[in-house]
Amino acid sequence: MIQRFPRRRMLAMLSGLAAACAAPQLVWAAGPNEYPDKPIRVVVPFPAGSGTDNTARYIAQTITAQTGQSVVVENRPGANGFIAATAVARAPADGYTMLITTNTTHAANASLFRKLPYDPIKDYAPVSLIAKSGLVLVVPSDSPVQKVAELTTLAKNRQGKMTFASGSSSTRVASELYKMMSGTPALHVPYKGVPQALTDLMGHQVEFMISDINPALPLIQNGKLRAVAVTTSRRNPLLGNVPTMAESGLPGYEMTAWVAAFFPATTPKPVVARMSQLIRQALTSPAATEHFSQTGGQPSPSTPEELAAFVRGETAKWAEVIKAAGIQPE
Repeated sequence: MIQRFPRRRMLAMLSGLAAACAAPQLVWAAGPNEYPDKPIRVVVPFPAGSGTDNTARYIAQTITAQTGQSVVVENRPGANGFIAATAVARAPADGYTMLITTNTTHAANASLFRKLPYDPIKDYAPVSLIAKSGLVLVVPSDSPVQKVAELTTLAKNRQGKMTFASGSSSTRVASELYKMMSGTPALHVPYKGVPQALTDLMGHQVEFMISDINPALPLIQNGKLRAVAVTTSRRNPLLGNVPTMAESGLPGYEMTAWVAAFFPATTPKPVVARMSQLIRQALTSPAATEHFSQTGGQPSPSTPEELAAFVRGETAKWAEVIKAAGIQPE
């Protein structure tokens, strides 16, 4: 039996349904500048004290300064960034959970693992590129190694028993590329993050590491580690006396890491645009230039569209490097 509704009741029901469906769009369209109106959670795939953590906390402070809303940084290290990346991919797409991460989760992992619990492209809305930086090859301060060539010779004499640490995909691939280009045999020892790896390096649990510059820099300056070479094509101003890998006998060697911000995939575009604007404003200030000049990085703001294109290009680039280094996906 077909139930019939009075015309007036039917119109009221349709009107209410239309209003309910349109409400989210109307809220965002009416006042994107009102966002954010409550605290934001920033998830970082690496531990406190890492270069990514340092960058995320700087961005959090600048967003708070611009909006008056608190921004809480939550460190969720482990599993090559899987834990943090998956958590954000599955979070509510409302602009209040943001991932600040690196090429580890959004470029390298796609080639390092046969299967990921997240899709670096489909599961996220790019917000802005934040910074780029090089890496630095370091050894304990009492190591006999002064130059890259000496490390290579020592490793060959050890017949594959030399060990190196990594705290991220970036730091691992940088070392694997060095091994491949120099013919150096060495055993990989993975850590949840760079700070822990550096601690064991100072304690002689491992023998060398290619690290993010930011967490390694104070240890170099305090004489606890020795910087042997940087991975960029040019010398880093903070380590002006340290040669590049190319200058050290490996022409063509270059590795650059980066940090960027992402929302869950279906976050409303006005919210993405607003956060991108906040980050870009923060990164173009004199304070940002000063901050990154002290941490070995370079502020690199972008639009969401520019970041999307950048990630696609970086994914292909890292795939080539990983293949050239002979790393088999896990």
